[in-house]
Amino acid sequence: MPAKLKKLREQIDKIDDKILDLLNKRAKEVIMVSQLKQEKNIATFAPEREALIYRRLLKLNQGPLSEEDVYAVFKEVVSVCRSLRVLLNISYFGPEGTFTHLAALKKFGKKPNFKPQDNIAEVFENVENGSSDYGVIPIENSIEGVVNHTLDMFLVSPLKICSEITLTVEHFLLGDPAKTIKRLYSHPQVLAQCRRWISKNFSQIELIEASSTAKAAILAKKDEHGACLGNKALAEIYDLKVLKSRVEDSSQNFTRFLVISKNDSKPSGKDKTSLLFSIKDRAGALYDVLSSFKNCKINLTKIESRPSKKKPWEYYFFVDLEGHSQSSLVQRALKLIEKQTSFVRVLGSYPKGI
Repeated sequence: MPAKLKKLREQIDKIDDKILDLLNKRAKEVIMVSQLKQEKNIATFAPEREALIYRRLLKLNQGPLSEEDVYAVFKEVVSVCRSLRVLLNISYFGPEGTFTHLAALKKFGKKPNFKPQDNIAEVFENVENGSSDYGVIPIENSIEGVVNHTLDMFLVSPLKICSEITLTVEHFLLGDPAKTIKRLYSHPQVLAQCRRWISKNFSQIELIEASSTAKAAILAKKDEHGACLGNKALAEIYDLKVLKSRVEDSSQNFTRFLVISKNDSKPSGKDKTSLLFSIKDRAGALYDVLSSFKNCKINLTKIESRPSKKKPWEYYFFVDLEGHSQSSLVQRALKLIEKQTSFVRVLGSYPKGI
């Protein structure tokens, strides 16, 4: 072994020794924090605190590690330390390998007990009945738009939004290279996000919709002429090969997910608040509500409408805004719109996604 290489490896070993020592010191401090939280009946997972940790570290980072690298490393450090005394139960819209599963891993790391659910309603139900501490659900895609089922669940559920996650969406053609592809499986949104690529490369084959990309992988595996579209993680989980990489039509493809619980988050300094409201049946009602936000200098980042399903042409509106519900500006806006709406509810305040 060259002397220079040996010396460099010795230096790395010394650094690893220091890292290990510091990790164990951190773990001991976290155990004491966990004990205090247990005594005071405070939730183990604190989204606002973790957001502050990541923001501070990303600001300090000077490379060569990228921001993504730093987040990935410390996410697992936080996850492991958090689990030393409490192992969280996380329900998500499954099965294993879906984008929602990847979002749950991005937020909570690998240590929690992850519980895949067949549909979004079951995720809500598990958190409501206490069998899961938190739930992870999709809310919108930058290309295909909002997930209506998620919005509709907030009309009937008392749960809060305590965090959000954003994933870059990358799709892959997965299957067996020895097969002749005659059928292509995937979730309807994924098929839509790869529409141009499919038209160019597989215009004559049968497209089959599945309830999830993981289900599509299972079906493709069983089909002697089947392949599927989904994320790269499915290949390892379901023993498939990557036949073609990055087949999505747009590189600017992101999906946003929400973490739901019985409580929302405390202020972190960079927060969002989600609201649900219905307006009174009069001319200009929606304009007046939106003007209240403008007059309070609050920036709205999203607005969606959904039918109430109680009366024809009656709608609920979902709004995301910048700021925490405890801030004076948001409090002022809420008081104003309470006078202009027939119903208003804060769905949660939470740190902006990293």
